Amino acid sequence: MSERQQNAPGPAVACVDPLGEPFLRTRFALPARPATFLRRPRLAAHLGQAFDTPLTLVDGSAGAGKTLLVADWAAGLRRPVAWLTGEPGDQGCGMFWAYVLQALRAAGVQLPPGIGCPGDAGRVEHRLLARLADDLSGRERPVVLVLDDSDRMTSAPVAEQLEFVLHHAGPGLRLILVSRTEPLLPLHRYRAAGAVTEIRDAELAFTEEEAAALLELHGLRLPAEATRALVERTGGWAAGLRLSALAAERSPDPERYLKDFEAGRSTIADFLLAEVLKRQTARTQDLLLRVSVTDRFCPALAAELTGHGGAEPILAALRGQNAFVEDLGHSWYRLHPLFGEILRAHLRAGSPGLEPELHRRAARWLRACGLIPEALAHGAAAGDWDFTARALVDDLAIGQLLGGLRADGLTELFSPMGPEVTSAAADLVRAARDLSEREADRGLAHLRRAEEHLAAQRPDAGQRPDAAQPPDAALRLSCLLLQTMGARLSGAPGTAEQAVAAAEDLRGEVSARLLEKHPELTALLLTHLGSARLWAGRFDDARAALSEVASGPGGAATALPREDSLGQLALIDYLDGRLCRAERTALAALTGTETSGAGRSRPAGEGLGRLVLAAVAVDRGELGRAQTLLDEAADRGSPRDPVTATSRSLATAGLLLARDEPVAAAAAAVPTVPTLVASPWAEVRTALIASAAHLAEGRPDSAVKVLDGVSCAGEPAYAADIAWAQLAAGNREAAIGLLDQAGTGGRTGPRTAVRAALVRARDAEEAGDTATARKQLAHALLKARRERLRRPFLDAGPGIRRLLDSPSLQGLAAGWLTPDGSGPRDGPGPGAYAPSLVVEELSGREREVVGGLADMMSTEEIAAHLYVSVNTVKTHLKSVYRKLGVNGRADAVRRAREYGQI
Repeated sequence: MSERQQNAPGPAVACVDPLGEPFLRTRFALPARPATFLRRPRLAAHLGQAFDTPLTLVDGSAGAGKTLLVADWAAGLRRPVAWLTGEPGDQGCGMFWAYVLQALRAAGVQLPPGIGCPGDAGRVEHRLLARLADDLSGRERPVVLVLDDSDRMTSAPVAEQLEFVLHHAGPGLRLILVSRTEPLLPLHRYRAAGAVTEIRDAELAFTEEEAAALLELHGLRLPAEATRALVERTGGWAAGLRLSALAAERSPDPERYLKDFEAGRSTIADFLLAEVLKRQTARTQDLLLRVSVTDRFCPALAAELTGHGGAEPILAALRGQNAFVEDLGHSWYRLHPLFGEILRAHLRAGSPGLEPELHRRAARWLRACGLIPEALAHGAAAGDWDFTARALVDDLAIGQLLGGLRADGLTELFSPMGPEVTSAAADLVRAARDLSEREADRGLAHLRRAEEHLAAQRPDAGQRPDAAQPPDAALRLSCLLLQTMGARLSGAPGTAEQAVAAAEDLRGEVSARLLEKHPELTALLLTHLGSARLWAGRFDDARAALSEVASGPGGAATALPREDSLGQLALIDYLDGRLCRAERTALAALTGTETSGAGRSRPAGEGLGRLVLAAVAVDRGELGRAQTLLDEAADRGSPRDPVTATSRSLATAGLLLARDEPVAAAAAAVPTVPTLVASPWAEVRTALIASAAHLAEGRPDSAVKVLDGVSCAGEPAYAADIAWAQLAAGNREAAIGLLDQAGTGGRTGPRTAVRAALVRARDAEEAGDTATARKQLAHALLKARRERLRRPFLDAGPGIRRLLDSPSLQGLAAGWLTPDGSGPRDGPGPGAYAPSLVVEELSGREREVVGGLADMMSTEEIAAHLYVSVNTVKTHLKSVYRKLGVNGRADAVRRAREYGQI
């Protein structure tokens, strides 16, 4: 063939290719954009950088929207763009370059007349390429050449020739490759030189905002949550969103369709199976179908699922082809979520019964590799509950069912496990699940069955040591953890002590690596033990166990045990009468949980921190805050353990007492959670509430009688409250004797010291010893001021309140107990009145009673006016006098007016 024939000039060969066939004009045309095409400014802006680099690569999976993106961008340019769509198959260098030249001419690019056109489909003269590059390099404005579907051009010689022209054309050529795979060009050189613009799958994916805009173009307006779910399911894949929208248009309920459509029976499945799966070899198709049961996979796991090796190059090739296989790094991959969903449907249809077996294989392989969470998921998917429960227990992860980031997920994972699964591990899982969900009785029943299984595995005394398989340490340690929790919930401190002691002996048989991996196990053991000790009234021992958890290593795994322990430590501080310390510890418990990200899971002592804060608020006279905290605690559900349940009852009763509702207070203090062993402090405090209720109703003798069987056991915290009741009943010697006998030892906190000082002050005041009374009051004020402890003074009676109005004590009360310490001091009279205690707000009915007093009505008249009994009016008057700190009607009216109560 002559040179002229091979590289014939312009018009003579412009209409036919090297084979003599006419050029296919559709290969030069910009693809049409559908009416529902969405222009995405962020991608257009990135594509605009194509003029800054010689090479631009738009590389994405099938249906990612690559071609329409570039076509829309090209159509908006005010310059010619040469477009060439690739064809499958290797048609030779000459054919490729003939089409490139024709694409340039079709776009209006003027080429030199002598450049010619390849006459041989299989080859092209280097001279032609050199002339083309030289012509392009001399242009003022670069020529834009788009090669769409460039992954179909698989010839290495063509790639070398294209690199030659691109390099020597310099700024005169801007090449844009639209491809499913990386081209054969030396991309590493372009990347190193910053000479390539790249737009890949991740960037091509639709955002939630873009998806919403696309759906609106289809006439669909969905809630933001529904759009987000669709984007997550499709991975933002353009074709998936478009096909879903088209199908939803035909549905009577588009939102429901997009939420529940079966991907395996949709046009999306048809697209992916045809465009991706069926383009692969039979071996690759089998690999893709089998790995679709996993969330992620590596070559070794793929080999386990397929039964043969050699998966690594196949997976790398699939990733390079953008065949919906994503590289996670470190030789791990995952399938596009929608592609995986469709492959699983295809697997079930083509190979019924194979999916559970694949899950079973994956579960065992993952467990052997120490990837326990994934192994559990596959074991559950296979329905192999014995394996799944044993894998959880053997990993010492049973504590994760009791609280933490994974508790909700594990509970849901094991929810399908039926009663036919009867292994010890399965019963331990059931017990943990039920105990964590407030089903204590059912949980303890499962725990007993697990213990029976474990006992059956131990050899009898007459058997040889190897006659039975002994239970391993992980099973036994998990059982002991649940025994400790069960003992806590049932109020059995002795059982908790025995279980923790046995667990300590067993630790040496357990892998140190597992114990380090699961710090929550030790934290839970100590927390439950501390709670059991607290219930038993062994405060110092409880504090030792709980402090070890609270001061231990942080992290999400131990966040809930730390919250639980801090709440109980706060309760101990409160029971010791240390309000400020109790408040700090309770706030630390709440703050720790809010910042740990511990999920929705709840510890056994949930809400205890709020209950302690509520009790502190009552003691400080902050009744509104106390009610808010109690309401917040109630919103979290009923308490599961006796310590928290009792604390809630006592805090509620204390608030009701402060609001002058003694009958309701006595009823609220009654324990609501049955226990095997009674708690000494709970019994005493419940009796003290009942006694205080009798005192509020004006029945001091009944108040003392309630306390007849109560022993303060040398504890000042109890002795001071009992002494107060004795003194109110007129038993002065018994009251002071109790205080003298209790002394100042034990856990004497400020609240106890304040109450004891007030008992002595009241005794001295009633005996006429004003100097001693003021001295004791000064001592009480100094102790109470640091804790902002107001309640005992509000309950102290009019005699003590009169003493507090004296100038010598006003300075100690000013600012926290009274509004200020100033006031005229030059004699009595209305103008000389110094503000007394900050009064409590009167109830609506109490305001009506005081209003009657202001109108000079008698008790009988007020009763008739309000349609209540005379005794009810008298009860209200007692409450009014106490709240206002007065002894008579006139003073009550004056004080109520001064404080805006009427």
